[in-house]
Amino acid sequence: MKKIRVLCVDDSALVRGLMTEIINKQPDMEVVAVAPDPLVARELIKQHNPDVLTLDVEMPRMDGLDFLERLMRLRPMPVVMVSSLTERNSEVTLRALELGAVDFVTKPKLGLRDGLMEYSDLIADKIRAAASSRPRPRPAATPGAPAKRLNAVFSTTEKIIAIGASTGGTEAIRQVLVPLPANSPAIMITQHMPAGFTKSFVQRLDNLCAVRVHEAEDGQRVLPGHVYLAPGGVAHMKLARSGANYVVRLEETEPVNRHRPSVDVLFHSVAQVAGKNAVGALLTGMGKDGAQGLLAMKQAGAATFAQDEASCVVFGMPREALLIGAADEAVPLQQISEKLLSSAGAYGHRV
Repeated sequence: MKKIRVLCVDDSALVRGLMTEIINKQPDMEVVAVAPDPLVARELIKQHNPDVLTLDVEMPRMDGLDFLERLMRLRPMPVVMVSSLTERNSEVTLRALELGAVDFVTKPKLGLRDGLMEYSDLIADKIRAAASSRPRPRPAATPGAPAKRLNAVFSTTEKIIAIGASTGGTEAIRQVLVPLPANSPAIMITQHMPAGFTKSFVQRLDNLCAVRVHEAEDGQRVLPGHVYLAPGGVAHMKLARSGANYVVRLEETEPVNRHRPSVDVLFHSVAQVAGKNAVGALLTGMGKDGAQGLLAMKQAGAATFAQDEASCVVFGMPREALLIGAADEAVPLQQISEKLLSSAGAYGHRV
């Protein structure tokens, strides 16, 4: 069996040692080299041609973001960011995902050795997903070019859109939400994320989108023109009814499919509460979370979609949905916004 070859870049000798220990314990991967900064890493990439790079966000001599930007422009490859959990680092990490990093892991605040060792299975899973991903350089945006918005008119406000995503999902969600008009149906999203990152993600999306984007709160009314993102690592998000209104329910129950929040939990609740008034989309991600929930939505009369393989960073979750017949159709990422609106009863055009 050919092993996944990993290069670890981190200015901390302790972290480099721990990552090497974690990775080399896995039967299907090995660390081929470590680097204390991006300048050393640059030479080691040429020398070892690794399959995956783990990259610290904050480093001396060259910032991790600057290095990532150059790397994705000149030699696109799968990168997993390693970030300390601070507000600034959560913003930097989200920027790294925009630039083309596949995923990220967070360093524990206390007890670095024990904490990282507890994460060892998660780190290995993320490296495996990165190794099977399709790294692609992000096309340079034209400065000052406005986002293309869809124009739509709706016949009902009862419609609700549910979206699930994991690896590669932050960028996919951005691409789906930015074209939507301010009068879109209510949207509920579960994206696999650790605690502390959803707040920055929500702020970033809210600044870019015509729809209003919120970190979901228990009991919050679910309204057209608004997006509700499940709080990362904290609680499952469900759709519920309170009288005639849709509301958010957050439940701090056990993980489902190893995730909290879980896409399946959201989709099953939407199937039950909204039935044929719902539209579901399962985007890029590793594993199978969301496939059974999307099937429940389809069986309840909802229109359902999975992101197609060519546009996914990791095709795991959409593939599972398609295998069990949960999705009506596999759709390229750039067409999902329009599919969601038309399935929700909108008529209109791009403006």
